[in-house]
Amino acid sequence: MRCLAVAAVVLLCSLGSALAERINQEGRILGPVPTVTSPILFDTNNADAVVSNMQIFPVTNPWNEDISRRPVLTNSDAMIAQIMSDLSPSRRTLIAFQEMNFVLVPDNQPRLSINFFNYPDQSELDGGTFPNGLYPIPSNLPIEGWPSQTAPQTLAQWQTNNDGSDRHSIMVAPGAGYFWETWLTDRNGTNWEASNGAKFNLNTNALRPDGWTSGDAAGFPMFPALVRYDEAERGMVEHACRLVVQRSRYNHYIYPATHYAAPSTNTSVNLPAMGQRLRLKSSFTIPPTWTKEERAVLLGLQKYGAMVADNGHFFSISVTPDDRWPANCFNHFTSISITNFEVIQTTGPSEGPRSPGAPTASAGPDQSVGLGSAAQLQGAVSFTGALPAIQWKLYSGPGTVTFGDATQTNTTANFSAPGVYTLRLSADDGVHAVAYDAVVITVSQTFSLTLTKTSTNLNLSWIGGTPSFTVQQSPTLLPPAWTTMGTTSNRNFSVPLTNAKGFFRVLGQ
Repeated sequence: MRCLAVAAVVLLCSLGSALAERINQEGRILGPVPTVTSPILFDTNNADAVVSNMQIFPVTNPWNEDISRRPVLTNSDAMIAQIMSDLSPSRRTLIAFQEMNFVLVPDNQPRLSINFFNYPDQSELDGGTFPNGLYPIPSNLPIEGWPSQTAPQTLAQWQTNNDGSDRHSIMVAPGAGYFWETWLTDRNGTNWEASNGAKFNLNTNALRPDGWTSGDAAGFPMFPALVRYDEAERGMVEHACRLVVQRSRYNHYIYPATHYAAPSTNTSVNLPAMGQRLRLKSSFTIPPTWTKEERAVLLGLQKYGAMVADNGHFFSISVTPDDRWPANCFNHFTSISITNFEVIQTTGPSEGPRSPGAPTASAGPDQSVGLGSAAQLQGAVSFTGALPAIQWKLYSGPGTVTFGDATQTNTTANFSAPGVYTLRLSADDGVHAVAYDAVVITVSQTFSLTLTKTSTNLNLSWIGGTPSFTVQQSPTLLPPAWTTMGTTSNRNFSVPLTNAKGFFRVLGQ
């Protein structure tokens, strides 16, 4: 591109348009959620495009809570020792267990009757008649384990092959903002049945009724806890994981769990309760040579942790059974001892990010500036109590950004190249979910020339453009007769003063 300035004449090369500014708990800007018009299986690029732009529960939800700074439970060491001793010596390391899957359905997905044969009294029937629910079940509803753990069976075969396993199923309607989960799911001919069913609202922090189970023993939703292919490929699991331990505590469950699943003999205070949250220690160094998938999970376990959701024979987190996972991509987990984890003090329904007084952030209006001119950022943060840590960061753009003071709401930003930049403002008080907002700055290729004189020289200076520059002079503009005066990599040039009038221009790359 060649941009031109003639004396005070300015040529603008404008670029770009504003971006969406929905921001999740990790500070990732979400695009519009694609419309689901027909059922989409979890192990597809189409599903990735949908779930990567979903806000799965509010940013204040326990599954989305940054617990990296939470204090350690007093008996953390004893609880970790108990979790380890309950397992055989060959199973005292972290396991990524490929199990739960899901299907995305449109809002108008036809409802089918499903018989709940164990816990209809603890199930959302959702318009059905007791003991049957009325759920948006598509013909391609995947059942737990399919496809990576059930080969060579087709999905249709696996739907009817009741092998006695847990056989969870998950249906998600992003448009309506709900998802449904079942346990011991089976298709008998054209009829569906399951032990029980649970319905969750994607847009609230509401729990199941106290004492109710769900598809999970803890009364948890499973969908927000799954390690998915799309997020691992981005390099960060942005939520807490679902954790299975051998034994849990009787008659105890911790927010956000609503149910316990242990015999009356499990009374030790060193047994984890349903809902107990563990965190991978910050002292654990994640080897840079490990796979992208392993590093994504471990970063998430250090920031968001994992919550005890069920009893089993492993120390495992739930990963989708996606055929796209690279071979052996979680193999290094078998070297991570349970001693690398710690038990933390959890927050309750009105604590931590859900407590009053959360900060808010506004990054100000979108704007356009010329290259070489500073954007005047007009951010604002509201808060109660201590001043939160304020930070401007470059989120995206074609070049670099230099802030006047990135820790102030009102500051300047200078850009190295033309294009569309998204700048993100954050306010972090260390307690609540980080408040984010973003502003879009369109930086135009503005080329502006200024003339000044000294006693013997005419000095030309300009902004914009890319070196090298050619300085030219003409005695007239109509028609011009440009003569090259010289070239320079700087943005200034001097010519001797004469009595003749003339015009100057600078040509940049």
